[in-house]
Amino acid sequence: MPIYQAIILGIVQGLTEFLPISSSAHLNLFPWVLGWSQMPASFDVALHIGTLLAIVIFFFKDWIKLIVGGYKQVVKKEKSTEGKIFWYLVAATIPAGILSLILDKISEKLFENNLNMEMIVIAITLIVMGIVLYVVDKKSKSKTKYENMTLKQSVLIGISQSLAAAFPGVSRSGITMTVARALGVDRESAAKYSFLLATPITLAAVIFDLGSFVLTDLSFWIGILVSFIVGLIVIKFLLEYLKKGSFKVFAIYRVIIGIAVILIAML
Repeated sequence: MPIYQAIILGIVQGLTEFLPISSSAHLNLFPWVLGWSQMPASFDVALHIGTLLAIVIFFFKDWIKLIVGGYKQVVKKEKSTEGKIFWYLVAATIPAGILSLILDKISEKLFENNLNMEMIVIAITLIVMGIVLYVVDKKSKSKTKYENMTLKQSVLIGISQSLAAAFPGVSRSGITMTVARALGVDRESAAKYSFLLATPITLAAVIFDLGSFVLTDLSFWIGILVSFIVGLIVIKFLLEYLKKGSFKVFAIYRVIIGIAVILIAML
């Protein structure tokens, strides 16, 4: 892959992985619109390594506290917010991981060698989820903060991730934040919990695809570095923005891009 393409796709991954606008949609759209060859599986893994590192680094202290809290809750019977949230994340990740694997395989079969059909589905899901995100975010009250989330809320948010594997364009962060808002979680907490949920499931996906790594390819390392740097910036931006802002701008963006994709596909 040419270096300039690696840089552009790294930026796209870093921007769209954490914003509720679907990274898979944009990583499919850019090569399609610009006439590039299909992105190799190894490079897709590289991009996800970059954004995985961004989550781990940004939330490193949080994860240390969560793991220690989870350990103490089981071994020493010491209850804490961190311990509770850790086991909630575990409970949410297991069913989400299983469902994601199943639905991802089904999705691959459905869209195999049919790029135009996949683009239309991406456009529809971008529009539909954009509308749903806007309505849910506008009508939902912010009753629950991150530390007060319940097991039921956690599991429902976690399971919703699997829809992103089934339908390209849904957006893992988009669906988890939407469900969190529907369950009364405040915007900043919805984003933070979505990011924490992304860590184990992204790690599992990366490990699952280890065989496709091409370590001697320079574009591989550039993709990791660029998506990592941009991902860090975007995480910080979104958490700060959601302290006062809403998801409206992202919902509108999804609808506009979805309509644009349909028009391009028709032409």
